[in-house]
Amino acid sequence: MDSEKGKRMAIPVKLEVFEGPLDLLLHLIDKNKVDIYDIPIVEITEQYLEYIQQMETEDMNVMSEFLVMAATLIDIKCRMLLPKEVNEEGEEEDPRAELVEKLLEYKMCKYMSYELRDRMVDAERSLYKSPTLPPEVADYRQPVDYEELIGDMTLNKLHEIFRQMMKRQEDKIDPVRSTFGKIEKDEIDLDLKTTYVEAYVRSHKKFSFRKLLEKQHSKMEVIVTFLVILEMIKTGRIGIEQEDTFSDIIITAKETADNGPVQLTSVS
Repeated sequence: MDSEKGKRMAIPVKLEVFEGPLDLLLHLIDKNKVDIYDIPIVEITEQYLEYIQQMETEDMNVMSEFLVMAATLIDIKCRMLLPKEVNEEGEEEDPRAELVEKLLEYKMCKYMSYELRDRMVDAERSLYKSPTLPPEVADYRQPVDYEELIGDMTLNKLHEIFRQMMKRQEDKIDPVRSTFGKIEKDEIDLDLKTTYVEAYVRSHKKFSFRKLLEKQHSKMEVIVTFLVILEMIKTGRIGIEQEDTFSDIIITAKETADNGPVQLTSVS
């Protein structure tokens, strides 16, 4: 009977709902009016543990977050009782430093969310109205007075302005780089060029080296043809002769030479 009477006389206590353990810690710090940089860890830990003992929730994920923070506070409380650790610079480390940094970061994000919420509320009060101008007003265009627009401008003045503008553009042109052409890479099929020179040697037997080079269409073709001729001289497939220092070079095919294919490395 007494137990039932006690139940009827019990005063229900409504706990505030916090978004997470950091939110609860900020509430306790504000409630106790303490400096966030100098948290009385013993007092805050006791109040924190009292709160989570009164929590009633079936969500284990939420409860686990608060329990992890409780373990962190107890760990900090134990480290506060031990001699302070010294870092590499010889300064004493505060066990609360990491927790303070998280609290400051969370507090900043929380206040930013309040600011965004207030802006959203203010935006809901803003009303916009589509323009309802009469067609004659919407289609109106202010007339242009061409005489007033031109003023004292003459054809001579316009020509002088145009000449000065063109001169500025000409001054911007680099007299050297503007004459550069576009450099393109010549693609020469080495096998086809080698086959061409070999066929030319077999069909002409004796010919002018100059005439052979004049049949080429680009500088790269001249270079590749020259390399093929050098390789054929090296393998003994052709012979060369020159009467004077600056006279034409005469190339003669050797019938008894090895007629295997000329092997050259790729030229690009």
